[in-house]
Amino acid sequence: MRRARTPKVWLSGTEAANARSDLKLRFLLSVLFLPFFALCTAGFAVWAALASPHGAPSSGTLVVFAVGCGVLTAVAAADLWVVVRRRRTEL
Repeated sequence: MRRARTPKVWLSGTEAANARSDLKLRFLLSVLFLPFFALCTAGFAVWAALASPHGAPSSGTLVVFAVGCGVLTAVAAADLWVVVRRRRTEL
């Protein structure tokens, strides 16, 4: 049985509070998905406006998809803003 080795750097116990994320990956994903979700929001909104009341999918379903994509657009924009702000201050 091997003897356990002492770590060179002791953990302080605040690792979760000091955790870092990959800002480059978050930046890339935000830049890719922000326009995608914005276009999906516009597409579903236009489709819902032009949909017939008795067609499939219904205009209500398309409005729900448009709102969902709008929320995802807002999340991607907020994340992009946070990443850009953090990269300016940290790098």
